[in-house]
Amino acid sequence: MIRFKGCGTALVTPFREGRVDTRAYASLVDRQVSSGVDFLVALATTSETPALSPEEKVELLQITNAHSAGRPVVVGCGSNSVASTLSNMSLLESCGVDAWLVVVPFYNKPTQEGMCRYFKEIASSTSKPVILYNVPGRTGVNMSAGTCLRLACDVGNIVAVKEASGRMDQIREILAGAPEGFDVLSGDDDLTLEMMRYGASGVISVASNLVPDKVSKMCRCALAASSKADFDSDWMCASDINASLSPLFKACFIESNPIPVKAGLAELGLCSAEMRLPLTEATRKTKSIMEELLSKIR
Repeated sequence: MIRFKGCGTALVTPFREGRVDTRAYASLVDRQVSSGVDFLVALATTSETPALSPEEKVELLQITNAHSAGRPVVVGCGSNSVASTLSNMSLLESCGVDAWLVVVPFYNKPTQEGMCRYFKEIASSTSKPVILYNVPGRTGVNMSAGTCLRLACDVGNIVAVKEASGRMDQIREILAGAPEGFDVLSGDDDLTLEMMRYGASGVISVASNLVPDKVSKMCRCALAASSKADFDSDWMCASDINASLSPLFKACFIESNPIPVKAGLAELGLCSAEMRLPLTEATRKTKSIMEELLSKIR
């Protein structure tokens, strides 16, 4: 099984005049690869996946693989029923998938037992690694540490969790009880370094769309600090980067993701800030904040 460590970027989907801007998307993937990210995450929250057609999902995944330069490609496929999630997997599997990112079912508000049965059903339907995705702010329900650990221990191809609950007590419980080879990834940029201090493997990042080199370096330094004697030097490097990027991490969520990060990419001249309804372009205030922050980082 692939291990998921370091920085994985949750890729945005650029639009122009209502259509997917495939040229800009390919350039964005190239930029991620050349900046040293460890893996790519396509068709997740930041991709505005609910607003994409099946044909657009296939095309985006094909481009991701064509430009990945061997980087593992994680693909979001989760929905709020077994049938629709399996349908997404069937649609995308032939396009090149190294692992599936499967979100806790949204809107239904399943019990912990329901979550367990759901994820076991999904994992049993594929030979590929499965990464659980816990994001209560989007789904309306939290996957407990106990449920996560039950799945990690019982299901061989459930190999990681993207934890975006923001609950450090819960995250520490998962890290303390996780079986060997199970990776815990931050789903919140501003908590990444704190989580890595306790043993997390890295991040699936939104901010790395903007600063892939810096987020990747922060994760590399944090991982190096945890694995060798020269802890202080590497940890100081990671801490310095984290401190410099902290305002940007927070700004990426002052409106619904990916509104701010697309405003930032537009400021960098990398793609349009255009969104697909029901999401709308960033407010003037958000654009001004992103412009100011990026001018300091550059």
